[in-house]
Amino acid sequence: MIALELDGLARNYGEREALSDVSLSMAAGRTLVVFGPNGAGKSTLLRILATLLRPHAGSLSVLGRSLPREAWGVRGQIGLLGHEPMLYRELSARENLRFHARLHGVSEDRVEELLELLSMSHRAREPVRALSRGMVQRVAIARAVLHDPELLLLDEPYANLDPAAIELAGPLIGAAAGRTRVICSHDPAGGLAEADLVLGLRAGRPVLLRSAEDVGEAEITELYR
Repeated sequence: MIALELDGLARNYGEREALSDVSLSMAAGRTLVVFGPNGAGKSTLLRILATLLRPHAGSLSVLGRSLPREAWGVRGQIGLLGHEPMLYRELSARENLRFHARLHGVSEDRVEELLELLSMSHRAREPVRALSRGMVQRVAIARAVLHDPELLLLDEPYANLDPAAIELAGPLIGAAAGRTRVICSHDPAGGLAEADLVLGLRAGRPVLLRSAEDVGEAEITELYR
C-alpha cells in the first residue's frame, strides 16, 4: 500500500511561499525524514498531512484517502506530535490522556498502559503546568499514540528527552513500532538513522529527495548553510 502520495504540493501564507512543488511517494511502514532550516516548510508539510491545513495547489493522498476531500476518513488514523504538546496545562497528565481517549473511543486501560510504559504513573496526577519539559514531552508522546494510529507525524520527537526517556519512547514512536512515519529533524546523524526516504527543503522547495542509503550527513548539513 502507498501510504503517502504527493504531487506538486504547494501552500502559501499571503504572498509568502511556504511550500512549492513537493512530490513524493512512500509505501506503508516506511519512514520519511524531512530536513531543512527554520522556515523551510517542514512544519507546514506536517500540518497539511495532519489535515490541519489545506494545500493551495497540487494533490495528495494519505493512507489511501484523497486530501482534503476525504480528511474525515483518515484523521482517526493519524497521530501528531508537534512543537506544541496539545495538552491542557491545568489538567493532569492522566486527565489529558483520558480526555483524548474519550475522543477516540479508547479505553482508560490504554491510558494507564502508556503512563506505565513512559514511566509517568507516579506523576500522572500532577497538572501539566507543573511538569518539566521532558515529562510534558512524554505525555505528548502518549497522546500521539493513544489511538494506535497507522501514521505518525513527528516534529523533533525526542526534543527535551533524556537518554532514559528516549529509550522508553522508542518502542512507541521508533521504527520498531512498525508505523508509517514522517519525522521533521535538524539532526543529520539521528535523522538518517531513522529514515528510509529523505526530503530536504529550503525556502519551501525540495532540493533533495533520495533513499536514505544514498544520502550522507555532509549533504544534510549543507542544507543549513
